[in-house]
Formats: sequence, C-alpha cells, structure tokens
Amino acid sequence: MVTLKPSHSGHVSVDGVSLYHEVYGEPGTSTTVPLLLIPGAYMGTDSMKPWVSAFADTRTVIVFDQQGHGRTPDTSRELTYPAFADDAAALLGALAVERADVMGYSQGGGVALQLALRHPELVNKLVTLSAAYRRDGWSASVVDDVEDADPTGWAGTAVERAFMAHTPDAVAFDTYLRKMRKFGSDDQNISDAEIRSISAKTMVISGDTDDVRPEHALALFRLRGGGDTDTSTSAVGTPAARLVILPTTHVGIFAQSAVLVPMVSAFLDDETPTVPDLF
Repeated sequence: MVTLKPSHSGHVSVDGVSLYHEVYGEPGTSTTVPLLLIPGAYMGTDSMKPWVSAFADTRTVIVFDQQGHGRTPDTSRELTYPAFADDAAALLGALAVERADVMGYSQGGGVALQLALRHPELVNKLVTLSAAYRRDGWSASVVDDVEDADPTGWAGTAVERAFMAHTPDAVAFDTYLRKMRKFGSDDQNISDAEIRSISAKTMVISGDTDDVRPEHALALFRLRGGGDTDTSTSAVGTPAARLVILPTTHVGIFAQSAVLVPMVSAFLDDETPTVPDLF
C-alpha cells in the first residue's frame, strides 16, 4: 500500500469556486487511465484516503472537494449536480486529463452520472457506489430525514470542523447547511432515456440494506445494459454493465474498500473472469 502523500495538490478556480484537489501519481505516466474519485455529501478528500490508498499503487488517482465541502469554500452559487459535474470536467481539463475512469460515492455517484451525461468524452468507465439517479431511488425514510433535517444537528461534528478550518464563519456554515438541505430535497431526476444514453461502461454497487433501494440499483444496472446473458464474458467479452450487491448499509459499504477494490479494478482493467471448465 502506498504512502498517502499527493504528488500534487492545490486549488483551481472553476466558475467562481476555488476547487481543492489532490493528485496521486502523474497523469500520462501510467498505462492505466487516471481514476477520478468523487466523495459523498458533507465529505471531503480526507475521507477518501482508504480508497486512494487501495487504487494509487496501480493508477493515477484524482480526488477533489466539491463546493462547500472539505477545503473548497462555499460561494453564492447554488448547489446542483450539473454544476458539480461541470466543476469536475473543468478540473480534469486544468490537469490536462483527456479521459478518466470515474467513481463516486452517494452524492458523488450522482455527480459521476451527470459527468458521464454532460461530458461523455471525458468518462472512460463509470462506477457508482450507493448512488441514485432519481429522487424516488432513495428509501422513504431517507427522503423524510432530508426534509426534516435541522442544521443545528451538525454542531460539533467533523463536518463543522472541516468547514470552519477553511471558513471560520458560523453564519456561512449555517447557510451552507441550509443549501445542502435544499440540494438534498431537490435531488435530481435523470430520465431512463438519459441513463441509457451514457456511453461509458458502468459498474453499479450498492448494499442490500442501502439507503438507495435495491430495486433502484437493479434498474440502473439494467438501463446500463446489464443482465443480458447474450453478452456474457463467455460469449463476447466484458459486459456493458456490472452489478455488485453487498450485505451492508449505505454507510457500511463505504468501509468495504478491501472487498470492492479488486472487483472495481478488474472492471476498470477489462479483466475477464476465469471460467472453470465444468462441462
């Protein structure tokens, strides 16, 4: 496992947002495509260290803080999935990365879907980890929790500490939390036709007791071309989509990097599973 020390880090000005990012390795010096990791809601680059560490010994890894998250200060701009996706595209451009594999967790998975839709030329492979493409993909309890969220509930948390580290302003933090509540309530509504139109091969990962309903993860997998036995690896190579369901929760699945990284890496590298000679 590599030492978690970025080869490059800093801020890039994107649409009025000072976007903090870290790069592990050097784009263009590896035979593998760079991997862009997108954290979930209220999370920053530091939370992604287990995933960075697991991937960075075989590929260049890029991770960034979305608007208002981690070391990227909030601005007056509204928080939206399309804006976050455009930020990611601009970051890749600033780093001279012409094409990347993209993996996002929860909110970050929604951003990854928007990036694949809005900037298909940039996305080589797509991995969504516990992500929904429509608001009705979340369980009813999650939707209720978002709508009833009290900003004061974040007092004393790691989220508050991370925000105050770059913007020591209680009013600004309260504004950010209220914007995040609206962001969660509005969510996004990507149509089935738009999901089908994504050109990148896709891996869908979720938990069996995830905040994302299992049937929604399955629907995403099928819309991406998965589940067709006529395109199995024994017939024509790597399928258009892969599906992984683990026995865990929305939060629990984030801790499963040791289990998931070998599967994700095999997908990204187009490794064909070994087929035993049974018949």
